Amino acid sequence: MSHNFHLRSSALPLRFFPGGLGARFSCNEPKHLGSSSSVGVAVASPSRTLQRHQAKATAKEVGVQETAQGSAALGWAARDASGVLSPFDFSRRAQKDDDVTIKVLYCGICHTDLYTIKNEWGTAMYPVVPGHEILGVVTSVGSGVTRFKAGETVGVGYFLGSCRSCECCGNGYENYCSGMVLTSNGIDPEHGGEVTQGGFSDVIVANEDYVVRVPDGLPLDGAAPLLCAGVTVYSPMMRFGLNAPGKHLGVVGLGGLGHVAVKFGKAFGMKVTVISTSPGKREEALERLGADEFLVSRDPGQMQAAFGTMDGILDTVSAWHPISPLFALMKPMGQMVFVGGPTKPLELPAYAIVPGGKGIAGNCVGGIRDCQAMLDFAGKHGITAEVEVIKMDYVNTALERLEKNDVRYRFVIDVAGSLG
Repeated sequence: MSHNFHLRSSALPLRFFPGGLGARFSCNEPKHLGSSSSVGVAVASPSRTLQRHQAKATAKEVGVQETAQGSAALGWAARDASGVLSPFDFSRRAQKDDDVTIKVLYCGICHTDLYTIKNEWGTAMYPVVPGHEILGVVTSVGSGVTRFKAGETVGVGYFLGSCRSCECCGNGYENYCSGMVLTSNGIDPEHGGEVTQGGFSDVIVANEDYVVRVPDGLPLDGAAPLLCAGVTVYSPMMRFGLNAPGKHLGVVGLGGLGHVAVKFGKAFGMKVTVISTSPGKREEALERLGADEFLVSRDPGQMQAAFGTMDGILDTVSAWHPISPLFALMKPMGQMVFVGGPTKPLELPAYAIVPGGKGIAGNCVGGIRDCQAMLDFAGKHGITAEVEVIKMDYVNTALERLEKNDVRYRFVIDVAGSLG
């Protein structure tokens, strides 16, 4: 038996990596990694007229001809690996019988957007209009649509299509379908293989089966990041039983994912401990977000005091960090779930998990069923992300700040207030 697991996250295909780590197991029951030798886990805005005048791109840039049936759209796109966004005219596909057309009101900015526009995963198909945390209002529906009507507030998350026929799709895990169609920078085989453009735009068209309803009363700007960050932490909490009142949940990292995980954990009635390398985040974790305890992972005394106390841990960190000490914090048969995706391999000694029968898994967003359930739960408990709302003309500065983790905790673009 080898003494180390090498968790290599750098080679993950984009479709399984929305700022989270998605291990591809069967879509029936949760699986745990056994003791094999190596495991690969796999603000005033410019006017709309001025923006259109500035836009140099044409329909040729998106590889399709604008048709009379399609709708004109205005977005901001990256043209190359510099990642710099600028105004971009393009055409949305024609609305089909089972489609809804949505005026985009708000769109969150995720680390995945940053990785994609800079082509850090080598998958960018320029021009790229990023954005997959989309909230808006339905403006029209196809004749076959039964779930939505014009005027309703809805959301579109990380994907807007899947094969519908595989085991994953059949069990409500479309997020693990090999044919998942990304909302941004994806290839849509049902619509001529066109490259999808995301929510940094004024309008989007989506099949009703991949659209979710936003509960009344939930602030839209703070709700937008829930379509990625929210479901990314909610889904594994439900899947692995980390939602039971009285259980002890550890949350590694207090960023865009981590702060939402704390809110969901407390709403479930759990004891929540934030685990961080930054002592300066203690007050924020305990007093503002309501965590029960704060643990500095670089403090050996604090780590020893918390030995064997947690039922499970959500690791939300996207930078390399030592993970072996984290497993010591869990009780026997505790569950570790990675939802962040460091680009450098993580190394885990087998002795950290084998003696205590501890589990390790990854999670990539959630299926449509989970996303709707998450929003409903958030609406009931008043859960939103902590956000900084910006106009579209600030987006490049926001992306620079995001790269430096200079945001508390999520940027959200006021799309309607920027693009009209």
